[in-house]
Amino acid sequence: MANVAIVILAGTESHADTGRLVNGLEAAKEFEENDGDEVEVIFDGAGTEWIPELENEDGDYHELYQAVSDDAAVCDFCAGAFGVGDAVDDAGVVRLDDHDGHPSIRSLVDDDYEIITF
Repeated sequence: MANVAIVILAGTESHADTGRLVNGLEAAKEFEENDGDEVEVIFDGAGTEWIPELENEDGDYHELYQAVSDDAAVCDFCAGAFGVGDAVDDAGVVRLDDHDGHPSIRSLVDDDYEIITF
């Protein structure tokens, strides 16, 4: 049994960023498929920019995102800072603002979550 938080920090600007997103979502899906594992997927920083694209049913990675979207959340502060707040709200993705408007990584560590960043 594993407790894992996958933090997507990669933005949408490059092929390398897309690779990091896909690898992060695939890792989350693998944990999701393993009974007993707990996974959180957090879009933080420039990673918040992926939400509108991932919510688009015609997008390349929509299906992969849907496999883990029940476990997804977004940094509240960064959603606003990166201009995707309305898209996050429209999608109904949970906003995290536990520490100065950002997700609390410390609380995840305190809850014995392994933090993996992409």
